[in-house]
Amino acid sequence: MEKLKINSKPVGLHKSFKSPDFNSKTILVRDHWDYVELFLKRNRLSEAAFYWLQAKEFYKASLDLPNTSSPLTLYYCFLNATKALLTVKNIDFTDRHGVFGQTVAGNTNLENELITFQRAGILNSLSNYFEDPNTSIKHQHSFKDLLYNLPFVHRAFSLTYTTKYPEIFIPVVNPLFLKDSSTNQVYLSFNTSGNYVDGHTTNKITPNGFTKYKSDNNENTNLFISNNHFGWSSQRQHRNRNIQRLTDFHKINRRNLQYISGSSTLWYLKRSSVNHIVDKHSLTIMFACMHRLSELARYEPFVLVNHFKLTQNWLLTEFIKGAPIEFIDQISCEITNQNFMQPAVRFPA
Repeated sequence: MEKLKINSKPVGLHKSFKSPDFNSKTILVRDHWDYVELFLKRNRLSEAAFYWLQAKEFYKASLDLPNTSSPLTLYYCFLNATKALLTVKNIDFTDRHGVFGQTVAGNTNLENELITFQRAGILNSLSNYFEDPNTSIKHQHSFKDLLYNLPFVHRAFSLTYTTKYPEIFIPVVNPLFLKDSSTNQVYLSFNTSGNYVDGHTTNKITPNGFTKYKSDNNENTNLFISNNHFGWSSQRQHRNRNIQRLTDFHKINRRNLQYISGSSTLWYLKRSSVNHIVDKHSLTIMFACMHRLSELARYEPFVLVNHFKLTQNWLLTEFIKGAPIEFIDQISCEITNQNFMQPAVRFPA
């Protein structure tokens, strides 16, 4: 196995889900807002730029608000950022939000907060963009289950709810595309590290489309490669076809490989076939959760206040503080098709 290279550089997993630009360099920015605004203006996408600036202003307005109020402005930040993405991608959307929530009778807890995904509206258009399943039917999830499916709050969730919810995000490192030099077949690979180099982790990973790799000398490594693969042509005239095949292959495997943004990207394999799994892109989940919190802040503020008096206080705080960072990073990568990183940190070329 050898590293797949484009323009003499190894190709790794990309933050952009749908149309990653494998030729572009990583964008080092302190402010996603300014870079994406310039990108949209440079490409004469004035309508999308308007939505993006609206999202920025709502985000700024949320910074000095308490957790019981900020979901209102943060939701409209998410809403307008989503409109910017859909406009860039020429995807039609209606003025309906496409989601609503309700509190069922019983104790105040996140399991009794139900969120309904509708068959039309902005969230439905976003979900269709990411090719989420079940977008043609109305369906429902609990707020608790949706938070369980977000990697950036998964540790807080596990410490808040210690039973019946197994860990579903396995940290992985060095997610790279490898090419078999004898067959020209390309695979996605990653390593496990630290406390996750053991047989127990292997048993969790292998049902999710990856196999532990054994070298020709039968050396037992912590390298895993995807079961699926595709053919790579070494002929120059097939370059565009190679890139398209890589893009399609990346999208298939990227679905269950998610990240947390930061000074370095932290990648996680999301397990499947586990109870309470919600098979949706993390942007659609964050959108739905923030919408429900905004409903509570607007229409049922005392219900929201009561949530913050219970054990889920920390979990909700982590979501409200972390979701804007993750949402804007992911949607920026999706709008531009580029990778974003924080500067002042040296990364491999």
